[in-house]
Amino acid sequence: MRTETIDALTAYARANPDVMLLTADLGYSVLERFAEALPAQYANVGVCEQAMAGIAAGLALSGRRVVLYSIANFPTLRCLEQLRNDVCHHDLPVTVIAVGGGLAYGAQGYTHHGVEDLGIMAMLPNMAVACPADPLEAMALLPQLLERRRPAYLRLGRAGEPALHQAGAEIALGRAIWMRRGADIALLATGPILGRALRAADALAARGVSASVASFHTFSPLDAALVREAASSHRAVLTIEEHSVEGGFGSRVAEALLMAGQAPRFGKFGVTDALRGRIGSQSWLLDTLGSVEDHAQALL
Repeated sequence: MRTETIDALTAYARANPDVMLLTADLGYSVLERFAEALPAQYANVGVCEQAMAGIAAGLALSGRRVVLYSIANFPTLRCLEQLRNDVCHHDLPVTVIAVGGGLAYGAQGYTHHGVEDLGIMAMLPNMAVACPADPLEAMALLPQLLERRRPAYLRLGRAGEPALHQAGAEIALGRAIWMRRGADIALLATGPILGRALRAADALAARGVSASVASFHTFSPLDAALVREAASSHRAVLTIEEHSVEGGFGSRVAEALLMAGQAPRFGKFGVTDALRGRIGSQSWLLDTLGSVEDHAQALL
């Protein structure tokens, strides 16, 4: 996913010379293609994420659209104050691309786990937050975020995520997509964990349970209309995220349901305290949380 996104960014920046990419000494083997093609639009500021956010704000105030690139927890938590005060407060055209969201860097431990970023970024003023499930969603959402000319956060996986959409799929910022339609339970997923949701729907079908699956590639603004539709047309709703279940996607969906006065059977699948202190591969850590299909079955 990250390679396809940087290729898309390179093409966009070639056609838009006001776009500049900054990195905090990360992205080796990925960003070289951008740096070689557009050296005047690229800078490695070193391991100083707070300064990178401040530099981005200055460049944006000078007429640039700036993209920041780093591993998920570094360009969010490490420079949260600079993003909040310098970028978001002034509503500047700065887009943060975070690679390795969720548990993608699982073996490197909690310091490299990005499991609070979506909730935190969505709380900032003027910030759009996107969490694509596959390369097609990422490539479609990137130019839409840049065209907003406002603060944005694009959370990517690490590498090798399979395409889950057919080529030509309509992917629009703020509009979730039904991937599969069923009648019993709606599985609402954000990010690459959508693949697990689709596999869970197959497993549930074998148990006689009909499941719908939706991709919420936009975390904020949330597609509240599709949330309401899911609640009104299914017996239960389960949210699925590679993020803390406290203050994450599930919490935002629950709030939308409460505001609409809807009360379906509801559950959240995501990162809990069961992973505290755990180190291992991404797949192993997610398996530790149990299966999506078992969580879904328990709601019915």
